[in-house]
Amino acid sequence: MSAFLYGVSLQWKLDIRSKTLLITCYIVPLLFFAVMGGIFTSVMPEARYTLIQSMTVFGVTMGALIGLPPSLVEIYSSDIKKVYKANGVPLYLGLVLTNISAYIHLFIMSIILYIAAPLAFNAEIPKNPVLYFASLAIFIAVSLSIASIIGLAVKDQAKTSMVSIIIFLPSIMLSGIMFPIELLPKAFEMVGKIFPASWGYKVMADSTFQLETLLPLVVILILAICVCGILLRKVDK
Repeated sequence: MSAFLYGVSLQWKLDIRSKTLLITCYIVPLLFFAVMGGIFTSVMPEARYTLIQSMTVFGVTMGALIGLPPSLVEIYSSDIKKVYKANGVPLYLGLVLTNISAYIHLFIMSIILYIAAPLAFNAEIPKNPVLYFASLAIFIAVSLSIASIIGLAVKDQAKTSMVSIIIFLPSIMLSGIMFPIELLPKAFEMVGKIFPASWGYKVMADSTFQLETLLPLVVILILAICVCGILLRKVDK
């Protein structure tokens, strides 16, 4: 129990001094919403029907892929890992705590968008809020699992940022939040289905439960957790 409390305390200190977390989980997503929300609803009035979902997909994807990996690199590629071992803290706890912290921040940011979008741009609230937030919860978990793989696999901060951006850009551009996915060439449409953002947007935009859109997210989550387990074993050696 003492090891767990020490890990919680250490992660809290890291979060407080993390400018990356503040920028990627709050400032950039909310600024993007403030600017692009007005543009989307002005150029395409029908965009208000899915504005909450599209802005949330952008914010969650950015906060996860750009925000989480540097925190993991800071833990597992520095002296913090030695501190964990010296105090008897299991190494997996760093991964768990950073994910919990990022999850809470991304959920808060999503709630802010959920409340602000109807007020600022007359966006339509999802018809089934319970299904929407359940889908959101799964999407955040999947996005963070992919980000965790990046943070554990890439040991250098500069390379981590580069890999994160390489994955982030196609995730957003091919997800359907910028323009209808039907306008893309078939090849790009198929590539877009590799990324969680595409499925996250679909499942949150659905007003009824659709197993065929939820199942890919569940599969990605399970595979990512398995990969993270393998990478953690390598880190512990």
